[in-house]
Amino acid sequence: MATAADERRAVLLRGDDNVAGASRPIPKGVVLNVDGRSVEGREPVALGHKVALADVAAGEPVRKYGQIIGFASKAIPAGSWVHVHNVKADLFERDYAFASERPPVPQAEPRTFPGFLRPDGRVGTRNYIAVISSVNCSASTSRYIAERFRGDDWRRDFPNVDGVFAVTHKGGCAMPFEGRDHRTLERVLAGFANHPNVAAYVLVGLGCEVSFAQHVVESQDLVVLGGAARNGEGSRGEKVRPRTLNIQDQGGITRTVEAAVAAVHQLLPEANSWVRTPQPASKINLAMECGGSDGNSGVTANPAPGGGADLIVAQGGTAVLGETTEIYGAEHLLTRRAVSRAVGEKLVERIKWWEWYAGVFGAEINNNPSPGNKNGGLSTIYEKSLGALAKAGSTPLVDVVGYAERVDTPGLVFMDTPGYDPPCTTGLVAGGANVLVFTTGRGSVLGLKPTPCIKVATNTPMYERMADDMDLDAGPVLEGEPVEAAGRRIFELILDVAGGRKTKSERQG
Repeated sequence: MATAADERRAVLLRGDDNVAGASRPIPKGVVLNVDGRSVEGREPVALGHKVALADVAAGEPVRKYGQIIGFASKAIPAGSWVHVHNVKADLFERDYAFASERPPVPQAEPRTFPGFLRPDGRVGTRNYIAVISSVNCSASTSRYIAERFRGDDWRRDFPNVDGVFAVTHKGGCAMPFEGRDHRTLERVLAGFANHPNVAAYVLVGLGCEVSFAQHVVESQDLVVLGGAARNGEGSRGEKVRPRTLNIQDQGGITRTVEAAVAAVHQLLPEANSWVRTPQPASKINLAMECGGSDGNSGVTANPAPGGGADLIVAQGGTAVLGETTEIYGAEHLLTRRAVSRAVGEKLVERIKWWEWYAGVFGAEINNNPSPGNKNGGLSTIYEKSLGALAKAGSTPLVDVVGYAERVDTPGLVFMDTPGYDPPCTTGLVAGGANVLVFTTGRGSVLGLKPTPCIKVATNTPMYERMADDMDLDAGPVLEGEPVEAAGRRIFELILDVAGGRKTKSERQG
């Protein structure tokens, strides 16, 4: 670790790295003593950015996390600021070494939390009613319905219901009937309808769309989950289908809203009948996401949830990582941890698909780091990916699933999703995640009902600046807190939130 006077100003992550990350701003001329190497800063280096610990010749690899994060586009003298002006993301071969470094599965003393046990064995951490739009044409109508339940008057009679929310989107028509896009959309909608955090739901359509409400019900085999039909069957064993309303059939928006509001009122007593009971931590299905990342994301806030994910897996629970384009260049670290070659090859196949997809549009995946990411110190997609992958902890990769596919397998699972936060988290939640941990260095404020979203800040200044939005500060890792201790803090917070503690994003609505 580095010192300048009495301050820790730079963090060396691996002994063979040739750059260190600034844990505090590094002024020009300060002498850094990092792992026995003494380097004088040639120029200012901002928090989260990188400083060269040795001369790096043009074309030579730049190393962080013990891995290649790029190549010097020109000679980089020791003590220099290392960033996009002198680093490029050339292609290089990765050794996938499938299933060659499969780690043991950790074990731990069983823990519990109060949750809602559903008929299919999954456990809800929240208890919502959903208003699900089958098409963009009914999106506003679905929001109007949910907005009728924004007040607190009804809550006094139904204290076990967390709220009524709308699931809206911009699709549902102008797509091939039962084509790939149609099937994906309906899988997502069904994932929200059948989510363990959803006690009951109604579907709202227009009436002439491709993804019409009744088709969603029949193609996804949706059934009522509440009250007397909690097992999806009526008194004679027949399937009880959920309520669907079409604007055209109801006679317009106003009548649809009134009919749907009445339907929700009928569902409230059923939803309220669910109560929290002690449930094993093995029922946690944890989704992990990073957004608005900076140079310290892979040093503090991402390794800490990685430790938390390990503790969830040790309980017999599930941890799900997404963002395929944001593990690009680091995927070989997962393939080596795969439980089998077949699982590792499923991940590589998805990587190759995204390379093809980017090429179709004349783009490259290294376009990924946003201006905000770069302002925070991230130079290449490889550096961003290595930091993002820290969320995966250290347990074996047990499966790779498609977008929004239901995840029931205990252990670490990878879901193929875009890197863009809203569609990524949508897929993770539709897959059944009942808790979401979202790490951010720049200050993302995303939340996603019905799953509570825990925000983890990479650095203390941002945490203090956005205290109304951030749930946990991982910044103390830069001051010497062990990552394991930060992971334990996140694990305990996950259990508290699963048991009903509101996150900052929930308090914001």
